[in-house]
Amino acid sequence: MSIDVATCRAAVVRVFPDLRAATFRPLAMGWHSLALDVDDRLIFKFPRGEEAARALRREVRLLAAVRPHLAMRVPDLELVESPMLFSRHTKIAGDHLLARQYGRLPAMARERLAEDLALFAAQLHDLDPDDMRAAGAVGILPWRSLEEIRRKALPLAPETIRPLCERTLAAFQAAGPDPLGTVYGFFDGHGWNMAFDHKRQRLNGIYDFADSGMGPVHQELVYPAFVSHELTRVMAGRYARLTGRPLDMERIAMLIGMHRLSELAELAHVPRNVTMARDHLVRWAEEHHTLLRPAGRGPSPGSAAD
Repeated sequence: MSIDVATCRAAVVRVFPDLRAATFRPLAMGWHSLALDVDDRLIFKFPRGEEAARALRREVRLLAAVRPHLAMRVPDLELVESPMLFSRHTKIAGDHLLARQYGRLPAMARERLAEDLALFAAQLHDLDPDDMRAAGAVGILPWRSLEEIRRKALPLAPETIRPLCERTLAAFQAAGPDPLGTVYGFFDGHGWNMAFDHKRQRLNGIYDFADSGMGPVHQELVYPAFVSHELTRVMAGRYARLTGRPLDMERIAMLIGMHRLSELAELAHVPRNVTMARDHLVRWAEEHHTLLRPAGRGPSPGSAAD
């Protein structure tokens, strides 16, 4: 579905005429929606197509269910049905947290970030699965099949890391169900969904619950590794302490590799995105040892490189 900024702005002003003189700034176009930042205080999100519309409605219900149980700030979405479907929420102040920015944070800020993310995951995972299904939670989307990954991703992987990729595929194929079971989780906790206050060096909130749902516990730890493998390792330790659920770091390292391979297979036909996906795979191959280092050891050189 094609939507443009002018049409979306007109729809907002029709419902909220007090914003007629406001400044509308389009945010990066997502896979499923167009978002507008209004005066740096409000966010309006417009779904592109029926699937995205269903996801937006589900996200509103899910956020209403989880918000009272979280210490972390998340969006308070209000749904507008006419003249077109869109959501409105107060903007959570902060910016994305990228790998190079994480690398410049002092140790205390890194520790606090890991604590905050671990508590966020623990509180989500403690929610009653039946309650979350009643609120609209469904199973998270599966990754690409092993056959498709072997056919599309492996030929694009640098030759030097293909043996590691092959071992990862074999380990995934042999792995049984997650020993910690299935929970409701976020499953999208990378730095592009974080509102990070770089001046105060702390996380203000997390947004975009469209991909949240029911999934295996260990998979929650896959996405913070986009920010840093060190962050993932420390977060896992804090999560285990909070929940009493010990996490298998070898399983997490394997799942991160599988996710990067799946993304490379998915984007293999999109030239402008192949380089990015391949870079993510290479970074995992270079840094996955960070995840296996015993708790309490400091970061290895280059572990927070962009």
